Amino acid sequence: MPSSIPLAVIRACALAVAVSLACIVAPASPSRASSATPARAAPVVQPQDAASAQRVLVIGGDRNYPPYEYLDDKGQPTGFNVDLSRAVGEAMGVPVRFVLMDWSRLHDALADGTVDALQRTPYSNLWLREAELTPPHTTINHAIFARKGTPAVSSLEELAGRKVIVHPGGSINDILDGMGYEKDLIFSKTPVGGLRRLAGGEADYAVVAMLPGMFTLEHDGIDNVRVVAKSVTSQPYGFAVRHGDEATLALLGEGLALVKQSGRYQELRRKWFGVMDTEGISARMVARYAAVVLGPLLLLLCAAALWTRALKRQVDQRTRSLSDALSQLRENQQQLVQADKMAALGVLVSGVAHEINNPNGLILVNVPILKKLNAEAMRVLDEVYREKGDFPLGGSSYSRIRDKLPRIVEVVEESAQRIRRIVDDLRDFSRVAPASDHQSFDLGEVAQKAVRLVGSSIHKATARCDTHFAPGLPPVWGNPSRMEQVVVNVLLNACQALPAPEDGDPRDPRERGITVSTAAAPDGKSVVLTVTDEGVGIAPQDIPRLTDPFFTTKRTSGGTGLGLSVSAGIVQEHGGSLDFTSEPGRGTTVRLVLPVAGGGAS
Repeated sequence: MPSSIPLAVIRACALAVAVSLACIVAPASPSRASSATPARAAPVVQPQDAASAQRVLVIGGDRNYPPYEYLDDKGQPTGFNVDLSRAVGEAMGVPVRFVLMDWSRLHDALADGTVDALQRTPYSNLWLREAELTPPHTTINHAIFARKGTPAVSSLEELAGRKVIVHPGGSINDILDGMGYEKDLIFSKTPVGGLRRLAGGEADYAVVAMLPGMFTLEHDGIDNVRVVAKSVTSQPYGFAVRHGDEATLALLGEGLALVKQSGRYQELRRKWFGVMDTEGISARMVARYAAVVLGPLLLLLCAAALWTRALKRQVDQRTRSLSDALSQLRENQQQLVQADKMAALGVLVSGVAHEINNPNGLILVNVPILKKLNAEAMRVLDEVYREKGDFPLGGSSYSRIRDKLPRIVEVVEESAQRIRRIVDDLRDFSRVAPASDHQSFDLGEVAQKAVRLVGSSIHKATARCDTHFAPGLPPVWGNPSRMEQVVVNVLLNACQALPAPEDGDPRDPRERGITVSTAAAPDGKSVVLTVTDEGVGIAPQDIPRLTDPFFTTKRTSGGTGLGLSVSAGIVQEHGGSLDFTSEPGRGTTVRLVLPVAGGGAS
């Protein structure tokens, strides 16, 4: 470097490189925090002056779009978007006030300044022209609904020539207009109104956001409408502000990033959307099965009373057969419920994985450029160091941080690769594979994927998780996706078995650990996965009932008693076994044994 270049210019160049490094490192932190440490409250950014401290952010929303945003029975704003906006305000130290109104009035409310921002705005042609949007905070999947008895369709293309109810001004409206269906569209201001009109026969189909539609069917008791096609299209949504309102746009964007980084975003999704993934047995369904099964049974019992004592044994035998059939029917039904829950979870996981992959891909693309820039900048800085001596850089001296700069770039790349591996694992786990899709697979690799998927729960439950995966295990035969579901369920049960600090345990609860290991059986005919926890243990009388449907020792904390029942069924389909040994107060060991593909060693 010629000596004529001012030192101030060199310092500015070095500072720019340091700022670029910090900006790229920051996005990697949310994934690592959410998967390895317990969720923390979002950090509060202090207002810069007295005027900003007194500001109230007025946010508008739809008054009838459950579960995202709506007015509850007391007329108070509630829903996922309301809680998210409130969390963003708390993260930025700005109080938030909500104004919920009809969707058709929101555009004018933003334009005339009645509200400062809208909390649920689609990335549609209309809104991109009329407002500025933050990065998306939600992806909403739309489904096709129809009355029972109406022919099923599987795509938007099959709606040609049919009367279809849609939301005016939304993304579905834009898509169907572009397909030339505008003359057949019937507009409804709300999902509730649209599904009611569909139930009343005003149209053939309705295209509505999936979760609001399911919420409406359940809440309003509409029983003649069903979903015929799930996730026909997905639409991202973000906060919207008026053009030129850069301050509010920056406040909402930064607050949203802080909420996601802290883990609060995922907590809100579990709060509002976790319950939408499950289906219970309604009283009407129970009555229907009772009428079908118990009705004939009662008739048989009444007829048996008129027969002679010689026929009583035949009646008893018939009664036992019907009872066994009813029990098997209920067990199979619960397994179908669990399978549908996993399918719905897969839709949500796929959407989240897609949102993560986009910014992570940008990081991986820019890292080589950053490496090149860093190398060139360091050559310049080294020459300055030789000519001018040491100088301050990035809050320290150049001589102290010189060797750290290349490592920082490597950490960025390693973290981005780790994010990609986790996202790929989530996609594999959420992919719906048929039960008959069997193949040869490594049980150790399945176990490692499961450990990565539940890493957040493990690290929240304990500071000590030991894994021992034996190399060169013989392959087993089966469905790796379904077996991964079993291992995830066993690991989550182990985490929940560890005591919390308030349980009165004299030891530090986080010192109680979990051990996961794989090994080949001595005879070479099977592979064994062992999961051991140092938790509260299981009472001896409860161990034989662990795989019974609906049996759970965690009823008060939300347990359904279906996880181990479904897992045991999957293991049985693979010709394996799931065994439990436990000592109350000291922990539990679960052994999963699967036969080797081809029968193992002779």
